[in-house]
Amino acid sequence: MNDSMRSEVTEYIKKKYKADPEYLWKRYPDYAVFRHSDNRKWFGIIMNISYEKIDSEKSGMVDILNVKLEDILMRDYLVSLDGYYPGYHISRGNWISIALDGTVPFEAVCELIDIGFSATASKKKRKVLRQPKEWLIPSNPKYYDIIHAFDDTDTIDWKQGAGIIKNDIVYIYVGAPVSAIMYRCKVLETDIPYNYHSDGLTIKALMKIKLLKRYEADQFTFERLKTDFGVFAVRGPRGVPNSLSALLK
Repeated sequence: MNDSMRSEVTEYIKKKYKADPEYLWKRYPDYAVFRHSDNRKWFGIIMNISYEKIDSEKSGMVDILNVKLEDILMRDYLVSLDGYYPGYHISRGNWISIALDGTVPFEAVCELIDIGFSATASKKKRKVLRQPKEWLIPSNPKYYDIIHAFDDTDTIDWKQGAGIIKNDIVYIYVGAPVSAIMYRCKVLETDIPYNYHSDGLTIKALMKIKLLKRYEADQFTFERLKTDFGVFAVRGPRGVPNSLSALLK
């Protein structure tokens, strides 16, 4: 058990989010819950458990921190690494458990606390807290000539995806016959009124995006996305796995 890590995490939460630990269960006096002040939702839980409950290859007692992630791909990626596990006692949604024994660096734990705080915040608070995100969005050459869209300009209007806001980054995946990520763009504006419906395609709002980078058609192909990054479909806006994001940048 790493009491130092537990104390550091508690102090980080108290200082940054003004949230004191709440000890709710007499049977588990070491279990500490951290809540939002407005909606009273939990954004973090520290528990002291037997290591075998999350990792059959380890023994002894360990403090763990449960936090919620917004991106299921990020969750799946993290639990493949040492020190991260599917949410103990909170298996629904995107909760994960982080071992507070030094396996995961303190700075990385803090980053995930920040993500968990945002993921469980009220809608009003989320708008204030929301940091720029990266998205993978599809484009269908059948409906729009995306291959030549940036020939004469670096800024175009595009169908707005759910959850995307100003300053987010979008990577445009071009469908067959290209089947590859072709562009990295920054979102300059959202919620531009638009009303279009034809051949099963409906567009109710647009976003303005600016080209930041082009990729060759053979760099990030669909086959590579499947094999190397576990991306098996791009049917709508979705998060970008950390390993893929690092290469795209």
